[in-house]
Amino acid sequence: MSNSEVPQPQQPQQPGSEQPGAQPPATQPPASNVPPAGNVPPAGNQPPQGYPQPGQAYPQPYGQPGQPYNQPGQPGSLPFEMPTDGPRNFNDVMPNGGFSGMFSVTGLPTELKVSYWIWLIGGMLGVLGGLFGILATLALFTVAPGLAAVVLLLVLVALALAAAQIVLVLKMKEGKEWARLALTIVAGVSLVLAVLGGSVGGGGMGQGVGNNWLGFLISAAATVLMWLPNSQAWFNAVKGRA
Repeated sequence: MSNSEVPQPQQPQQPGSEQPGAQPPATQPPASNVPPAGNVPPAGNQPPQGYPQPGQAYPQPYGQPGQPYNQPGQPGSLPFEMPTDGPRNFNDVMPNGGFSGMFSVTGLPTELKVSYWIWLIGGMLGVLGGLFGILATLALFTVAPGLAAVVLLLVLVALALAAAQIVLVLKMKEGKEWARLALTIVAGVSLVLAVLGGSVGGGGMGQGVGNNWLGFLISAAATVLMWLPNSQAWFNAVKGRA
């Protein structure tokens, strides 16, 4: 190959030297100006984490659609549930096997054993105190009949409450949650009787269960023991075996 055949480098054309009808060379835009594939917005325009992406539905704030709020196990739900083992007839109220197993506490956790003995002994003392209160109130009729009538009514309520307390604590020992709830209500009634008993005074009002402050404090302690976590676990276990 001779030197005359060596290709010479092209010289840049000077402005105004283009030939008529010639097309200018195509230029490619800088890579930085090319939009991303798929027209995806830059990262700075993406929604914050946790928000739905475009086209997605917003998440449900409480559980699944159609479910009420505060289901058990969801945040904010309450551990308390209404008992579902309520008595359907009179036989369901009476203790299984009668009162023969009254002094047996086999299988109960320590908290429930203490609560059981408090309720049982308190109920027995309440029955005896109510009987003596009736006798004392009858004697009060000769002095103040109006006051005696009020005192007698309160004594009868306390007597019935003490008898019901014995039956309820026996059902509570069988793992009946409705009996535990009923005993909790008994503790609340005992507070009312403590207030009324202190206001009217008289005769044997200091003997019945729930009609004095000492009786209320004892009932309150027994109620707290029934709702402790260990006691609650025992009730759940009994309900699972039923």
